[in-house]
Amino acid sequence: MLIPKTASRVLCTCFTSAMAGVALLAVTACSPQPTTQSPAQPAPSHADQAPSAAHADGGHDAHAAQPTHAAALPPDGQRWATDAPLRAGMARIRQAVEALEHGVHGHLDAAQQQAAAAQVDAAVADMIANCNLVPEADASLHGLLATFIAGATAARDGRFTQAELVPMQEALVQYPQRFDDPTWTQPTPE
Repeated sequence: MLIPKTASRVLCTCFTSAMAGVALLAVTACSPQPTTQSPAQPAPSHADQAPSAAHADGGHDAHAAQPTHAAALPPDGQRWATDAPLRAGMARIRQAVEALEHGVHGHLDAAQQQAAAAQVDAAVADMIANCNLVPEADASLHGLLATFIAGATAARDGRFTQAELVPMQEALVQYPQRFDDPTWTQPTPE
């Protein structure tokens, strides 16, 4: 069965909006209750904990009100501990952003751009599903993930330009400033 182009665009837009909303909701809801743990301590597992009341009630408004920028930064001179899902997910996002950079220069076709967007989506979904970060580190990650989700949405919609690429690249630079990821290396300038 063929779907008219306008109908498939509407379906894609609805799916994209829903995916972004679910991703942001899940990111905000993956943290355990606040603790006094410092950034240098390893992240505890909270896979067996029940979801928060706001999450169980579908409290989108409660999640949207959480800070994602300055209040979520680690104390001066420290970085948040990372877990394996975060390190793997960020590596996959980095690969996708590098691919999208080629797209800005006209070196990707539409299918390759879609594949890069799907790689970002999958990495974000995996990080959400396997989140083991302390609440403060989780909150610090929110702004970064929102940037990647926005860029992937633009790529999926065929409107990915330098304006969407730059914030994604900036978020990749912020990641090792906020998080202690021993596997992360900054690219050398060409």
